[in-house]
Amino acid sequence: MTLAYQQPGSTTFIPEIWDAELLTAFDPLLVWASPLVSNNKYEGEIRQKGDTVHVNSLLRPTVGEYKLPDGMMAQRPETVDQELVITEADYIQVLIEDAERVQLTGGLDSPINQQMIRALARKADTFMGNIIVNGATALPAITPTAANIPQSLYSAILDMMLALDDNEIPAGRYVVVSPRVKRYLIEHPSVSNAAAYGEGGVTANGVVARLAGFTILSTTAMPAGVDIVAGHSEFATYASQFTGFREGQSEKYRANYTDSLHLYGGRILRYPELDTQKADKTWDDSKPSKGICKAAVTWPTS
Repeated sequence: MTLAYQQPGSTTFIPEIWDAELLTAFDPLLVWASPLVSNNKYEGEIRQKGDTVHVNSLLRPTVGEYKLPDGMMAQRPETVDQELVITEADYIQVLIEDAERVQLTGGLDSPINQQMIRALARKADTFMGNIIVNGATALPAITPTAANIPQSLYSAILDMMLALDDNEIPAGRYVVVSPRVKRYLIEHPSVSNAAAYGEGGVTANGVVARLAGFTILSTTAMPAGVDIVAGHSEFATYASQFTGFREGQSEKYRANYTDSLHLYGGRILRYPELDTQKADKTWDDSKPSKGICKAAVTWPTS
């Protein structure tokens, strides 16, 4: 298709292909909303702000003892509903004076587009970080001395591991730390030499190291009042969708525009045997999740 601003022999400006490019550029910038920390199993068909995804939890049946002549008593499956509501709607709009030139020189790789993608990613990640931290179980504050900061932080992570073990949280866990915690934590031999114990090296999505069953990540999008968060991605879900790019003539400027709408939402997921069921067959979201825990650090003043 040749658009009005194009030369007859040039039809390379195809905004539809930008969707995949945006996701590719967007996903590595996420920590809280990345699959390492929040699952995206329930995205479904999201079309507009306010859409709701229903997630059903299957209650565990009761185990009976088989005796004669009593036989067996059948049970009906029971489910408890929880709603994932798409509460957020952010947009990105770019004015283009020469659409063909922008497309041919890299499209979303241009500096202005990269900065806008980073802004979208930051806003979505901050949103999901607040969801997770507000739903986490608070552990006692960590109070290191100036001489033992790395060991105190490492021991706190092991205490979080024990708390998750006590609730039988499965393998595949994460720890998200603030930049200040990361600065001291990597001084601990078990982290600085993570390659000897697990897997070392900085990778995408803020990963610092993989060690002792944890993927250790760091982010500057750390909610206020917390320094370390540990958990499993099955206990938080994030649903996101870009609605597709549009293109057209700006009504305000002598330029063409390209824009996209980012719809997303998130919630803490509840599970039978771990969370409190209410009388109306829903979960009590006022209670903290046993699959995620958090702690603050009281830093030494000298």
